[in-house]
Amino acid sequence: MARQKVVLPKDGIPRAGLLKIMKEASKGDANWKDGKMWGLVNRASDEHTNLLKEVFTMFFSENALSPFAFPSLKKFESEVISMTIDLLGGNRRACGSMTSGGTESILLAVKTYRDWARDKFPEIKEPEMILPSSIHPSLEKAAKYFDVKPIYVPIDDKSYRADVKGMKEKISENTILIVGSAPEYPRGVVDPITELGAIAKEHGIGLHVDACLGGYMLPFVRKLGYEIPDFDFSVPGVTSISADIHKYGYGAKGSSTILYRKDELLKYQYCATIDWSGGIYASAAMQGSRPAGTIAAAWAALNSLGENGYLKLAKITMDTTKKLINGIEQIPELYILGKPDMSVYSFTSDKFHIYNVADAMERRGWHLDRMQFPPAIHMTINPPQSKVVDPFLKDLNESVEEVLKNPEKEAEGQSALYGMIANAPDRDSVKDFVLDFLKDLYKAK
Repeated sequence: MARQKVVLPKDGIPRAGLLKIMKEASKGDANWKDGKMWGLVNRASDEHTNLLKEVFTMFFSENALSPFAFPSLKKFESEVISMTIDLLGGNRRACGSMTSGGTESILLAVKTYRDWARDKFPEIKEPEMILPSSIHPSLEKAAKYFDVKPIYVPIDDKSYRADVKGMKEKISENTILIVGSAPEYPRGVVDPITELGAIAKEHGIGLHVDACLGGYMLPFVRKLGYEIPDFDFSVPGVTSISADIHKYGYGAKGSSTILYRKDELLKYQYCATIDWSGGIYASAAMQGSRPAGTIAAAWAALNSLGENGYLKLAKITMDTTKKLINGIEQIPELYILGKPDMSVYSFTSDKFHIYNVADAMERRGWHLDRMQFPPAIHMTINPPQSKVVDPFLKDLNESVEEVLKNPEKEAEGQSALYGMIANAPDRDSVKDFVLDFLKDLYKAK
């Protein structure tokens, strides 16, 4: 059946009809409000979310491209950066800027180190960066965008942390950067940042810490008494950090930070055009026009919660995480991968394919992400999920019992697709399949 062509309507749709159409369209979206979704959405409380909406709307039309036209946005952004630097062990020489998310923060970091190396080491014609295999895919995206060759090193197969010795052995005369995570996404473990920092200092190269997930959580988890490996600017050799406000900073979606230990690095991030007939055009990040609402909401989040508010949320989140992990470990067929350092982790099984459990849980209304290498179920915990621990564990026990009765059953739906992709030996063909799927998904109707 041919797709119906969608064009601009001749006359605008009246407000009531428009809202009805959009509400109807959203019925197929994942329901994150009931605490049954374990990823994609981070929130502190309904009250906090409503505050962010109000602040975002207050600055809905402003444009952060011009700090001269909107000095309030300059104030908000600079103070967000200052508070984050203090939180992550930086001093007065540290600096940075806000971005639209972790991917932009990481793209900017790689672009910065590439341009820094071009200036300081012009003999390097083919720059490289050393990455643990667990690193976020945005590093691969940055490698393609900025022509920096990624050198992947397998992680330790027991701890799931970066292999320091293996990464050191891969350093060459072309290496400009090494990267670690705090924590990495799949299993929630912090890489050995102190050891990586020593390597970076020894070789005179950059060390970027991807703390997009943990930047606004790990400092408070540590203050609660948990043993957290050093990962921030307190570690000699760490030269930059990315941290997402829209994750555990509980800001509005589309807000992150990219920070540098010393201000001389930041100039390599900026872009300036001085000979355009439209005037001088300079931008601090990848975007030109930037939404003001996310910047204002980030400032509001940090100031409305304060240190004690973040500590309270971290305690609720970590208490919930411990209850969930303990409950999962009491199911003989399941186990946690590695030793997670905060509220992000994965679990799997040696008795059956774990994707079948994910399917069974989805039939019970839970939205769970699937991991690969090895196959696992991934969970990101937020404060509101403290209210659903018992029903989740009850359904998980029932799902495991269901799968045990029919362990040979093939995975269905998303799990079947994920399993096929993970097990396909020809990875180039898999990539082509995914790209074609993505192309079709967003094809104009």
